[in-house]
Amino acid sequence: MTFATTAVLAAAEGEHHVGLFDNVGFGIIALVIFLALGLVTISFRNVANRHSQKAEAYAKSHAAELQAGHGHH
Repeated sequence: MTFATTAVLAAAEGEHHVGLFDNVGFGIIALVIFLALGLVTISFRNVANRHSQKAEAYAKSHAAELQAGHGHH
């Protein structure tokens, strides 16, 4: 493309009107998605402590393994 063609296309594209909802709509959609993800995150709070009896039983039955240490050093 030549510079003149590019300038004409840019000028024609500049006349395109963007509605208010086109801009605000993306913000509303993003806000709804972030709120939904926040609710999912909050719903999993304190999950590890819901079954403390199972955790204690596991710790007692695997005490030697836990003391030896598994994982990264």
